[in-house]
Amino acid sequence: MQTLTNLKAREDREDGFTLIELMVVVLIIAILIAIAIPTFLGARSRAQDKAAQSNVRNGVSAAKTIFTDGQDYADATVAALLVVEPSLTFQAADAPSTQPKQVSVHVVDSDAATAGSETVYLVSKSKSGKCWAVKDVQQASGAGTGYAEVPSGTACQGDAVTGLTYADSF
Repeated sequence: MQTLTNLKAREDREDGFTLIELMVVVLIIAILIAIAIPTFLGARSRAQDKAAQSNVRNGVSAAKTIFTDGQDYADATVAALLVVEPSLTFQAADAPSTQPKQVSVHVVDSDAATAGSETVYLVSKSKSGKCWAVKDVQQASGAGTGYAEVPSGTACQGDAVTGLTYADSF
């Protein structure tokens, strides 16, 4: 009879989880969520920035295609760029970019000694609110492509980014 009572007591103890065990599981889940949410939000912001950066790079590729034809960025008008890269919406230099697919374009004659326009600036605003600029120079001295994050407070448009310091990459 003693054995039957011990068996019944053992069965009673093994039913379900204790409150402490459930609280530990909830605590572990809360810790994992606290770690994951900021990481996810940071990744989302970086992805939004990369989309805008990619769009201005694609815009530079379109402008370089036009430059190759005439050796002049003056031909890189909003209409001409749209023909070369129809997935983007190009805007005049004084029109601000308000979304990643809108690229503000500013063409400049950076060397008065040569004929034509040798520099183009392209700007796009990411969904995270940051503005990204690319500058491409096609003249013998100083030729190359530069990248910059536009400081907050500066307009996100092509004619506002000429004085920025440009780096080799974003």
